[in-house]
Amino acid sequence: MKRIVMIGSGYVGLVTGTCLAELGHAVVCCDCDEAKIAGLTRGEVPFYEPGLPELLRKNAAEGRLAFTSDVPAAISQAELIFIAVGTPMAPGGEADLSAVRAAASAIGQAIRPHAIVVIKSTVPAGTARMVRDRIRASTDAPFEVVSNPEFLREGTAISDFTRMERAVIGSTSAAAADAVEQLYAPLGTRIVRTGWETAELIKYASNAFLAVKISFINNMANLCEKLGADVTELAEGVGLDSRIGTSYLRAGIGYGGSCFPKDVTALLKMSETAGHDFEMLKSVIETNREQPIRFMEKVKAVLGDLRGMRLAVLGLSFKPGTDDMRSAPSVPIVRYLLAEGASVRAYDPQAVRAAREIIGEGPAYTDDLESAVTGCDACVVVTEWPEIARMDLARLRKTMATPVVFDGRNVFSPGAMLEAGFEYYSVGRPKADPEDKADVEDKADVEDWNR
Repeated sequence: MKRIVMIGSGYVGLVTGTCLAELGHAVVCCDCDEAKIAGLTRGEVPFYEPGLPELLRKNAAEGRLAFTSDVPAAISQAELIFIAVGTPMAPGGEADLSAVRAAASAIGQAIRPHAIVVIKSTVPAGTARMVRDRIRASTDAPFEVVSNPEFLREGTAISDFTRMERAVIGSTSAAAADAVEQLYAPLGTRIVRTGWETAELIKYASNAFLAVKISFINNMANLCEKLGADVTELAEGVGLDSRIGTSYLRAGIGYGGSCFPKDVTALLKMSETAGHDFEMLKSVIETNREQPIRFMEKVKAVLGDLRGMRLAVLGLSFKPGTDDMRSAPSVPIVRYLLAEGASVRAYDPQAVRAAREIIGEGPAYTDDLESAVTGCDACVVVTEWPEIARMDLARLRKTMATPVVFDGRNVFSPGAMLEAGFEYYSVGRPKADPEDKADVEDKADVEDWNR
């Protein structure tokens, strides 16, 4: 058992700290926000992540997980000190490291000899050296710094930790790397040991490459629409090549969340600072920016003047399984519709509160799906929540004033929607021909969605 302190009790810190406690370590999660710490002490998780509240309360009750706002006292007792603070996008596009610098300064004032500082936050190359130097400026105690980036996905974070595909450990000290590797030994994961800068870049490279795949398939979807091809079938045919793979080849209205937008931009800024013109990333960013607006232009082209139209926006969070609204495609979509004079009913099972804070009071928000679609002139599917994918299509057809659906995530089958009586538009797929009948696969899909 190790005595571990997690500086930062946001998404990464809380999930990582709770999972390390579940592995048997004594973990203290710190945060300067006393209200947050008070809530965590009561077992209240300040964001939606399936399975986390139960795991947190279990480990707190069993004495392995605690919370405090007394950061220096916690640091002074720790063998491993994790920096898990936010690194949001600064106005210039680079990562804002102010919280990392503050954490390093606090560590320097209270660190015990031979402690190991583990940087879990997503940080640019060179940050581990900066953290080491900042701590050294405040203490003579020997210590080591390890870069150990996180690879957690919102909505599946617990399983991403317990079944992690790899642990990246960047260090100049073999002993420190060994100590961090031992933390993950019970998981049987693959260990990648590197230097600091390589470890720091691995996280950015991973997210940027996935963003490239998403923007590529969205560009292909736009081409498919012009040429009458089907991007879903195209993605299957391409993805079956083992060199490419099927993941992140699903066309839609773009990526969002706390990682891809800021990390791709930060990597571009790093490249510019280093004197490297990473032109591909510029294209990725621009494609993602344009994708939701392109979809809204399709809505307007079909419906015409949107003034006074009652439109249901289904899904607000950037992906299902989370209430995170950061860089969510729903934000420009709802704002576009409101600017065009539409009356918007915005549905999400988890993200209504967060959406209201970001978008404002323009839409009528609801966490009740049926109230969102009742009497609407069209539905715009933005987030592929299971509640949306499983809608009873016959009931939806009767509930809507006009059976028109714009599917920004390709949740439904064009043939199935045609059979159910909808005018249906998706991304990168040809509109179903009314003269054709839905195939057997389409019918099976309808049965599945209506279960």
